[in-house]
Amino acid sequence: MPELSPRLQLVAKYILDHPSDFGLDPIRKTAHKSGVSTYTLVRLAAHLGFASYDSLREPFRMALVDTASPAPQPGWLESLSEKGEIGKTQAEAAQNSLAIVSRSLEHQNPGQIARIVEMLLEARTVYITAVRASYGLAYYLHYMGRMALPSMQLIPRHMSSAIDELHNASKEDVLIAITFDPYSRETVEACAFARERGAKLILLSDSEVISSAFQADEVMLVTVLSPHHFACYSGATAVIEALVSHLAKQIGPDAIARIKSYETLRNKTNAYSTAPKKH
Repeated sequence: MPELSPRLQLVAKYILDHPSDFGLDPIRKTAHKSGVSTYTLVRLAAHLGFASYDSLREPFRMALVDTASPAPQPGWLESLSEKGEIGKTQAEAAQNSLAIVSRSLEHQNPGQIARIVEMLLEARTVYITAVRASYGLAYYLHYMGRMALPSMQLIPRHMSSAIDELHNASKEDVLIAITFDPYSRETVEACAFARERGAKLILLSDSEVISSAFQADEVMLVTVLSPHHFACYSGATAVIEALVSHLAKQIGPDAIARIKSYETLRNKTNAYSTAPKKH
């Protein structure tokens, strides 16, 4: 991506983010959707070494042929659609969540997961960053993950910035960044800064390419499509939970002991509400 001109970067990112549409749509429709001219599409194909635009598109078209047929809907979901507008809206939201969880988990390759887990276990510090709506995901990953892996650190803390927290980052460290379209400027700048410091970068996002300013070591690709204006994070949450499961499994007894010690501490300090005993 850094070697491409701005216009070629734009269309290349569109192809990566919308492979199915690219395989189906004629060239004029793809040009309209990606915001470039048909000439730019042809120029990208030539730049990548293809004999023609159709040669570039052909692998994407062939991939669509192998797409599995959708799984049948559960009975409870079908019955919701028969219960008025509220039922239809609920059914649409539920169907979307089920679909993006399935699709997001399908994206995760065991070989890549193994590399990510090894990277995290070997790191001196594992920084986790996100802002705005994505911050909830980062907090969730840190809250659960630190019990298995104490080296995890959520940034930014207090009133500082993520870059402040990364000031001492080096090749011994890893940054996990979470961001989705439209991509946060703070998160993109933190990623670029971490790479400048030599830190490894793991990106949890809806695209493999969010900026030409840096390249991630690993991208955990998830789907955030939704029937409403905002992104749906159920797929990203499922991937985070799977990652924590891998970490706890790899660390073994030490992780279990740390988790139990947290539970013991919380019980001693009355962290959980309990029902009053009957006399």
